[in-house]
Amino acid sequence: MTIHKEGYKILRNEIIIFVLLNYLVHIYTHEYFAYLITSLTSLLFIMSVYFFRKPNRKLERKDGTIYSPCDGKVVVIEETDEIEFYKDKRIQVSIFMSPLNVHNQIYPISGKVEYKKYHPGKYLVAWHPKSSLLNERSTVVVKNDKISILCRQIAGAVARRIVTYAEVGDIATSCEEYGFIKFGSRVDVFLPVGTTINVTMNETVKSGQSIIAKY
Repeated sequence: MTIHKEGYKILRNEIIIFVLLNYLVHIYTHEYFAYLITSLTSLLFIMSVYFFRKPNRKLERKDGTIYSPCDGKVVVIEETDEIEFYKDKRIQVSIFMSPLNVHNQIYPISGKVEYKKYHPGKYLVAWHPKSSLLNERSTVVVKNDKISILCRQIAGAVARRIVTYAEVGDIATSCEEYGFIKFGSRVDVFLPVGTTINVTMNETVKSGQSIIAKY
């Protein structure tokens, strides 16, 4: 396991602030209060390290498979209208990430990035039905010679920072990282109607390991 690069600055700042805070409370406050602050700041730092963890995983890239772009739980599987890019019917698979999940995103398939757009927005809870349209979000479309899919990173009530590394024209490699969302969020995947779905509602999935669909 390693620490994700998006956590470097936050963890560094936490170390500086927590060390200074503990130094001051140990000098100017009661011993028991100082130990309480030390315990709390240590717990907060451990939680931050856990959040920004990047586990080492053995990834298998198989043709005709669509991998989960993130860790989390499947909360939506439905046919719906995709109005931003395709403007037609698509199968939507949504995965909710709690603050305890790994929060980087990977390409579900290999291909070429043909669309990317960031949308500022609200911060409704990630499982809210309107969060896909109203929240801060970033959309990426990857296409190969067999299929085109859309992935949408969505900020939640806590997450207020979406990072998308993908750029239009990039060559996407299945299971390679393309983004990160800080502090709880959701990812929507839009697939062509008729795609074979390989997951069920409330199923727990892992990025680059769980196959959500086949084509």
